[in-house]
Amino acid sequence: MEKIRNFEQVCNILARYERNPNSLISILQAVQAEYRYLSEEVMTFVASSLGISPAKVFGVATFYSHFTLQPKGKYEIKICDGTACHVKKSIDILDALKQHLHLTDKEHTTKDMLFTVETVSCLGTCGLAPAIVINEEVHGLLTPETAVQLVKDIQKSEALANE
Repeated sequence: MEKIRNFEQVCNILARYERNPNSLISILQAVQAEYRYLSEEVMTFVASSLGISPAKVFGVATFYSHFTLQPKGKYEIKICDGTACHVKKSIDILDALKQHLHLTDKEHTTKDMLFTVETVSCLGTCGLAPAIVINEEVHGLLTPETAVQLVKDIQKSEALANE
């Protein structure tokens, strides 16, 4: 992902929260929603804008699992690997998606920044096992083939949108 050169959106977010250091978590959530991750550059800018240390901002960003310091794709795919999903072979779905998207164990985001694939401990959708979430939308009772088809449908939709 290209380096963030313009802090205009960050400034708008800071203004919305009146540059209040007590709103740090909300500010970071809004910044992450805008840029899909928190870069070191942005966290330092937020810290100086709020008059707090960069270490405090970084500490909050690394403490809460909701925040990410790595760029994520436009579509975040979370594969449940809780007990019910694992027993129903969620790892086969993970393997199929990684193969289709040409991802490795160390690479979670596609080079085109379209997809990020991660496992999560539990989605709380045991009755739909095995399940995945794509950008907050739950898909359950999947097979590796149906999961890959969901991704293919997104890829097709993105290709059409970019024509």
